Amino acid sequence: MERSNKTARELYEEVKAASGRPRFGFGRKPALVNVDFQNAYTRPAEFVTAYETDPNQIDYVNRLARLFRLHRCPVVWTHVAYLESGEDCGVWGTRTDTPDSLQNVKVGSRRAALDDRCEIDRARDIVINKRMASAFFETNLGSLLTFHGVDTVIVTGGSTSGCVRATVVDALSRSYRAIVPEECVADKHESPHFANLYDMALKYADILPVAEVLAFLEQYRPAN
Repeated sequence: MERSNKTARELYEEVKAASGRPRFGFGRKPALVNVDFQNAYTRPAEFVTAYETDPNQIDYVNRLARLFRLHRCPVVWTHVAYLESGEDCGVWGTRTDTPDSLQNVKVGSRRAALDDRCEIDRARDIVINKRMASAFFETNLGSLLTFHGVDTVIVTGGSTSGCVRATVVDALSRSYRAIVPEECVADKHESPHFANLYDMALKYADILPVAEVLAFLEQYRPAN
């Protein structure tokens, strides 16, 4: 097999430019799942683990959230936070020699707190403390989506190669249509970011410009 010397970004751009590729598409009712917009990952001046992304990422997500609420569709925010003892980390928390060890994201800490630039409606948005990569793993997300009649999951957040990808794969595995607004996800480095956008676009999700997702939501009308 001939090996490609193309970068992850180049491979992803090729997939984006390909015409005629079938989409999963938008279904009857979407939910917005915003993965781990917490200070540990959104404040590069404070934390070494912070992700690089579109500077307007949080603004885009806030615009999406406002439209979701307008149409009475679920808005979900996840964050990672562990007990002071670290006993709920599982094997993830055993790598304590690294500055970005998950065990260091403690309940009640600034690292664990959702970024205050996120417009969270505390009266109706759903906030989930997850402990593993996927927003679905051992949380009540699946049952909440069933209750709301959701068939489409729009995923934002970070990291593209970690918790976003895990959430997308689990969404598809549960027969949800998965959509990722490209400007609304982020990673620590360009290579894993684009490599995983490429792979998700090939297999697991529709990767769309955020403008297209916003346009869909602006004309969306809930099913009776």
